[in-house]
Amino acid sequence: MRYLQGPRPRVFGHRGASGLAPENTLVSFRRALEDGAEYLEMDVHGTADGAVVVLHDPLVDRTTDGHGLVGALTLAEVQRLDAGFAFSPDGVTHPWRSRGVTVPTLEEVLGAFPEARLNIELKHDSDALIAHVARALDLHGARGRVLLTAEDGAFLDRIREALPEVASGFSSRDVAEFLTCSSEPSYRPRGVALQVPVAFGELPLVTAESVARAHELGLEVHAWVINDPAEMRALFALGVDGVVTDFPAVAVAVRDRGAA
Repeated sequence: MRYLQGPRPRVFGHRGASGLAPENTLVSFRRALEDGAEYLEMDVHGTADGAVVVLHDPLVDRTTDGHGLVGALTLAEVQRLDAGFAFSPDGVTHPWRSRGVTVPTLEEVLGAFPEARLNIELKHDSDALIAHVARALDLHGARGRVLLTAEDGAFLDRIREALPEVASGFSSRDVAEFLTCSSEPSYRPRGVALQVPVAFGELPLVTAESVARAHELGLEVHAWVINDPAEMRALFALGVDGVVTDFPAVAVAVRDRGAA
């Protein structure tokens, strides 16, 4: 299995099906796959004792019943937290509290979903984190089915150097280079997929021109985070290669109706 394989447009579950279940948890990832997502998008941090856990924020406060920096906690301390504590589909109820939902390790996700393709953002600049992610991928023979990315360009370069055969995304620096230099003959993209919001402030990023240019260079364009069906339809019509969404079932339905 290769990361960029199969028909397009692709549907990415943003932190799983995070509109319907606690983000970055096994229940959220399982729901995303059940709802038709081909890709699971997630974020990872390192714990104080070198484990790689799937969590977006540097703090555990927003998504769990705990407090503090994930990097200052051991894996055992992180996994004692209730990762379903904060999730609410309506702002009132909390259906996943006290149901045993934990913060998973990257190894747990790789093992639980051996056929899934993963989009993994390393959230803090750490050579140790790169090494631990590489070890987890190797334990599950998963280098071919993942894309690694990071916001910082220098950090992402080190990720690419350490795992040259693994697909990579674009850092914020790489996106800026694409926007300003992609028409120059000397330009060479650093990653394989331009994964960007539709706009950055007043600057549009996903346009007919940028999509066409990306395709000329052999790049895919994946837009995030797209939850509105009308916006999904417009992006699919524009030729984007995938959308990252909190509601994969919605994106699958919009895509499939368009293909019918």
